[in-house]
Amino acid sequence: IAGARQARGQQKLFTMDVDEEENMSSCSTDVKENRNLDNVSSKEGTGMPEQLPNGGGGVGRKRPLEEGNNGHAHPKFRPKKRKKTPGPVLPKNALMQLNEIKPGLQYKLLSQTGPVHAPVFVMTVEVNGQLFEGSGPTKKKAKLNAAEKALRSFVQFPNASEAHLAMGRTLTVNTDFTSDQADFPDMLFNGFETPAPPEDPFYLGSNGNGSLNPLGEYPVPPAAGTNSLAQAPLPPPSTFSSSSSGKNPVMILNELRPGLKYEFVSESGESHAKNFVMSVTVDSQTFEGSGRNKKLAKARAAQAALSALFNMQLDQTPSRQPIPREGLQLHLPQVLADAVSRLVVDKFSELTDNFTSPHARRKVLAGVVMTTGTDVKEAQVICVSTGTKCINGEYMSDRGLALNDCHAEIIARRSLIRYLYMQLEFFLSNNKEEHQKSIFTRCEKHGYRLKDNVQFHLYISTSPCGDARIFSPHEAGVEDQGDRHPNRKARGQLRTKIESGEGTIPVRSSNTIQTWDGVLQGERLLTMSCSDKIARWNVVGIQGSLMSYFTEPIYFSSIILGSLYHADHLSRAMYQRIADIEDLPQQFTLNRPLLSGISNAEARQPGKAPNFSVNWAVGDQGLEVINATTGKDDMGRPSRLCKHALYSRWVRLHLKLSSTLRIKVSKPSSYHEAKQAAVEYHSAKQTLIKAFQKAGLGAWVKKPIEQDQFSLNS
Repeated sequence: IAGARQARGQQKLFTMDVDEEENMSSCSTDVKENRNLDNVSSKEGTGMPEQLPNGGGGVGRKRPLEEGNNGHAHPKFRPKKRKKTPGPVLPKNALMQLNEIKPGLQYKLLSQTGPVHAPVFVMTVEVNGQLFEGSGPTKKKAKLNAAEKALRSFVQFPNASEAHLAMGRTLTVNTDFTSDQADFPDMLFNGFETPAPPEDPFYLGSNGNGSLNPLGEYPVPPAAGTNSLAQAPLPPPSTFSSSSSGKNPVMILNELRPGLKYEFVSESGESHAKNFVMSVTVDSQTFEGSGRNKKLAKARAAQAALSALFNMQLDQTPSRQPIPREGLQLHLPQVLADAVSRLVVDKFSELTDNFTSPHARRKVLAGVVMTTGTDVKEAQVICVSTGTKCINGEYMSDRGLALNDCHAEIIARRSLIRYLYMQLEFFLSNNKEEHQKSIFTRCEKHGYRLKDNVQFHLYISTSPCGDARIFSPHEAGVEDQGDRHPNRKARGQLRTKIESGEGTIPVRSSNTIQTWDGVLQGERLLTMSCSDKIARWNVVGIQGSLMSYFTEPIYFSSIILGSLYHADHLSRAMYQRIADIEDLPQQFTLNRPLLSGISNAEARQPGKAPNFSVNWAVGDQGLEVINATTGKDDMGRPSRLCKHALYSRWVRLHLKLSSTLRIKVSKPSSYHEAKQAAVEYHSAKQTLIKAFQKAGLGAWVKKPIEQDQFSLNS
């Protein structure tokens, strides 16, 4: 097989997702086995693959020692040398698993019966002094059958952990990290300690991690009153979630609730990243799933039903698993993540005429979605934005008229602040309808807070630049078990974006103060990375210093990535690196939002990043397009998100609310003075900066102070 074909084969296998497993019943073992054996390198395959019908074994591989051939290939056979194709490790079938545990086993042909058109081969293999027989329509399948039976003897270890180790099996348990139960119940290992019935065919787990799951077994929710490990406040309470037993969600759900019908809901997305939505109704509840094709969408819908009704999850590697939010969890993580992603992408599609507008071109898409209860269907897109560039230093404005940072997630947060101002204005409105639809309510003493159960969810189409992205340039692979080098010095470092370019660099240990004249004379303007800014929002809140005059700190309830989600790297960048932060002012905390990827990871956006950034928020007629280099639109007009625009909204509210403010000051004379008067906010910010320095992660780089020293009539 030529190297190119092998590369293509591997690529095909590894883009295979749940959707491609639907037709894999027990006979699928053969399909996977053939794929695997055809791709095994000479090291892995020693003594395993069967002779091919044309007389040539796999290229560069030994043939098995069978009676009569002594393992020698044909004398004229000269294996061609070929380059090893890079790529993830292939999932292993029973034969490969057994070969790893007991290398060099000899498979012997015991008999061949049946007519020529339907032969039955019986192969034997001796393991630990015990003979195992396997039969099948080909020698290869008979060998696989024998290997499966041999593997079952390993399952009967008295010590379950030894069996796990020997078989390379990983058990994933979705625990509630706030649970009082630290230890897993003994019943977790029962599946291993009870030998499977001899005729159960073994089949690869759908996560492809090489784990072997007997078909015909799946977890069933326990009777009421059974002690449950996961304690999420979602009905119905149920046991730990288990692996999918090698079956995809559609198959499992069909066994639990036969005869379900799946409905096609919608199709959306750009040509290179189509998105289909399918739904299924189970026990009077409708569940939706999305994916790049209908089969995958169907599987996602089935998984949503399994999660909600039976608390069952497909196996996921640690790097792909969502990290639950500390505190109130109103939604199932994966269901919420997929819904938020779909809402933002659909809204962007609507705003760009189904992605046909020239301003649909983008590298990164971000948006904020608001939920007001447990029903994700009532979620609302608050804002969407794109962009990957920062302002050129020569275009900085000393009147607050230019946007410094046009990265999508930064623009999304500015749009959210603008939305919060609008909602406060609604609350103060004399119009009863506007007043009632405001998301704010009055605090007992001073100021305002969000109504109960109002949550904001940040979606970013890829990991934020800086610490979250620098160590995760590729999607988490099946074999990815998390960060292997968590203690390396580079982990967690503060980083800055570079002017007129993409990417980030670590902050210098000294000279973190930038000067106005220095930047104007040609020094590169440095802006903190998105990872660092989001970490800051997780301490001081997303509302900013001016909004904290009116409201308590507001935090994101979840951060959802459309691609490049790695649990270890994202959690470290978002909050884990400053976990030791102490002495925050009252009402400020270290927020630990839900972190999650989406089921249908977005394809990488090819081509050069556009120089523009777009933004939209609730109430806007259409997109605003900003030139990221100048921080203004192409006509030189300031953005509706610039400091000057937001400050003027703030001043109007400040005049109306002076008697109910959380911060009592006379009318400030400048934007800088107004910000500095938010003493508690700045105290929390200084505590954060000290936490970064104490952890040895660098110093926060500040913009020249002159750009904030403006007033509205200047």
